[in-house]
Amino acid sequence: MHQSVKRKKIVAFIYRWGLTLMVAGIILVPLYWIFISSVTPKGSLFKTPINYFPRNMTVKNYVDLFENVGIAQMTFNTLFITFFSLLVSVILGGAAAYAFARFEVFKSVSWSFKLLLFSALIPPIVTARPLYDFMKSVHLVDTYFGLIILYSSSLLPFSVLILHNFVKQIPLSLEEAAQVDGAGFIRILFTIYFPLMRPAIATISIINFIQCLNEFFTPLFFSYKIKVLSVGITLIPRQSNFEVPWDLISSMGWLIILPIVIFVLIFEKNIMEGITAGGVKQ
Repeated sequence: MHQSVKRKKIVAFIYRWGLTLMVAGIILVPLYWIFISSVTPKGSLFKTPINYFPRNMTVKNYVDLFENVGIAQMTFNTLFITFFSLLVSVILGGAAAYAFARFEVFKSVSWSFKLLLFSALIPPIVTARPLYDFMKSVHLVDTYFGLIILYSSSLLPFSVLILHNFVKQIPLSLEEAAQVDGAGFIRILFTIYFPLMRPAIATISIINFIQCLNEFFTPLFFSYKIKVLSVGITLIPRQSNFEVPWDLISSMGWLIILPIVIFVLIFEKNIMEGITAGGVKQ
């Protein structure tokens, strides 16, 4: 009996770690390939046999991106738009989540919450033309403010969903005690709910940060002069229509991936805790 239990534990251990290593390999091998392609000289990129550990590494590809593609300005644009989009999504999302959670007994509020979540299922290409006409009529096309509005609107459904379920787990007695002390809605929201929602706020901030970096359609369709990292790949110079500069493309891809990898490694615990706490409906 003891040997059988021990054998089952060993099999479970091998299965668990074998599956973990397999998934890690599927995820990490492409990342490693992009990295070595970005630091490999152009003339050595397609040598055979393949050199998986290049000796003559170079940063020339990254230098070319800064000198010829304007990657520094794109980075600033990306971080500027992302920062304010995250700020808007957290503040408005928190306020909306509070309203939907505390007043869901009203049918109008309940249906508004459902419609907000349903809006996330509509493909952006469906609303692109009428939305572009509207943004153009109010002179917000190719502006930072317009892009922040578009980014924030795409982040709100997910933010409200996570924060809504998290708010429902906060005891109503805390709010009632604050009201007895004379606290208003704004004070209750920022001094009680937001501090208690920090795990969920950290989760949506990280996930929304990744979504902002990966956003391609919105800046490509609604902006001409303001370029971000995700559309920077379209500006990489090519010598001909038949030659793809994989060295520069790999460098650009790694510049987009690296912040995401760092954020996930640092805040991985917050992501899991926030999703677990905010994704379970009572």
